[in-house]
Amino acid sequence: MDSRHSFPKKTMEELNRSSVEETKDKAHYPVWVILDNVRSMHNVGSVFRTADAFNIGGIMLCGMTPQPPHRDIHKTALGATESVSWEYHPSVQQALTRLKEENYRILAVEQTHNSIALQDYVSPGHAMEKTALIFGNEVSGVSDEALAMCAGTLEIPQWGSKHSLNIAVSAGIVLWELLRRYF
Repeated sequence: MDSRHSFPKKTMEELNRSSVEETKDKAHYPVWVILDNVRSMHNVGSVFRTADAFNIGGIMLCGMTPQPPHRDIHKTALGATESVSWEYHPSVQQALTRLKEENYRILAVEQTHNSIALQDYVSPGHAMEKTALIFGNEVSGVSDEALAMCAGTLEIPQWGSKHSLNIAVSAGIVLWELLRRYF
């Protein structure tokens, strides 16, 4: 069998993509991603694109995290900065305070002594809850100030020698694992 014909790609029409306006107007999963002093514009753009793919509530950019518009963010976001809601906060504490006031459960994605393996996390009530996920700086991780405001930490199990993933990759893994349970 000729493998070139056994898995034909879907056409753009078959993908049934919604417009930016339709995406903004539809209901989103009650999940926000917080980027805590993330340096790389390419990581920021990739997280925007992932946020769009999973139809989450939005992204909070904190501290030194770069903000759109910027061509390096746009290069990886591929227009997702237009379809995903986002806010900038000078400090992660300001962002988390706002989300706590709206009853979001704050979870950091970080390797801590009390972290829960991602696959073992069960949200209270076993239902989709308002969740905020913090991803930290590429070198130093989630800040101590942010960790102090969290209800818990999630860790992606890893079996190699590095025990480190790019934050854009981590965001994709965590969002998929948490959201797949509610599709």
